[in-house]
Parts: sequence; C-alpha cells; structure tokens
Amino acid sequence: MGKLEEKGRKRRKKRDTQALILQTIAMVGVLSVGFVAPNVLMAAEKLGLIPNPRDKEIFKSSLFRLKKKGLVVLKGGKYSLTSKGEKFLRKIEIANYQIRKPKKWDGQWRVVIFDIPEKLKRHREQIRVILISAGFLRLQDSVWVYPYDCEDIVTLIKTDLGVEKYMLYLIVDQIENDKHLKREFDLE
Repeated sequence: MGKLEEKGRKRRKKRDTQALILQTIAMVGVLSVGFVAPNVLMAAEKLGLIPNPRDKEIFKSSLFRLKKKGLVVLKGGKYSLTSKGEKFLRKIEIANYQIRKPKKWDGQWRVVIFDIPEKLKRHREQIRVILISAGFLRLQDSVWVYPYDCEDIVTLIKTDLGVEKYMLYLIVDQIENDKHLKREFDLE
C-alpha cells in the first residue's frame, strides 16, 4: 500500500470514528462520560472499528477533536451534540444516504429540477455532489433524473440547505428518448 493510500485509509477511519461517536450521541440524546467510554468503545470493537489498543486512543482523540471543533459539549459529565454537531451529522447522513431500490421499477421517473441563485452557489455545488453520489443522472445543467422513489433525500436536501423554493421534485410517466437512461440504470 502506497503512502497516499495509507493516508486516505487513516483519514477515512478517523472520519468514520467521528461519525460513529456523533451518531451514538444523537441516538441516545445525551451520554455520560462513564457510559460513553466503555459502551461506545465496546460497540465500536464489536463492529470491527477498534481491532487493537492503539485504535482506542484514536477513538478518544476523535472525541476530543469533536469537542474542540464545537460539535459536542461536555456538561456535568455528559456529552451532547451542539447545533453545529447536529448539522455536521446531517451532512454525513445525507452524503451516505442510500436510496432503497425496489425489485421492480414502477415505470415512473423522478426528476429533480433546481434553479439556485448565484449567492447560494455553494449549495448548488453541494446538491450536485449529493445527487451524483446518490446515483442520479444529469439530463441538463440543473435537471437530474432517477428511476426510484427518492423523495426523502430531496426533502432532506431542501430542508438542510434551505433551498425549498428553488427546488422541484417531479414524478413523470415519460421522458422523451429515455432509452439511454434505461440503459444507464439497467432497466431494460
């Protein structure tokens, strides 16, 4: 394994560890220091995230970094997410969101159209990245298509980025010349 691959693997592991900590705190609401340390570490070990003692140190330092970044706070021996931490966790969840694919396509296309003003250019770029990672295909600059129900992720995007009035979700029966789309989504 090359140096770049090793650095990338370490970065992913660090990011995954931080996500695990944030998700655990979010699920329970507030965790005490005594509860977090043994139980989260035990859960992480069972998931294979902490296979050796060195990784326990990484886990603890990740928690420290999350605190330093202002994503979690420690009050009265209990960790909780800050609003900044909740937003960060939502970004992680959206980025890793998997759209459930039914066994059979219902023959309808889901089309997402957006016209984001220049002052929100950063959001426009975020939307494109999310749609690409979710498996959408671009029809035109701000017109994206997907064959399965994906209203949940579109609603999350609209809400989290505050672009409700700039984004539309359509369900259409036909798209002209859709043979290439069917081929791309393996629907033929």
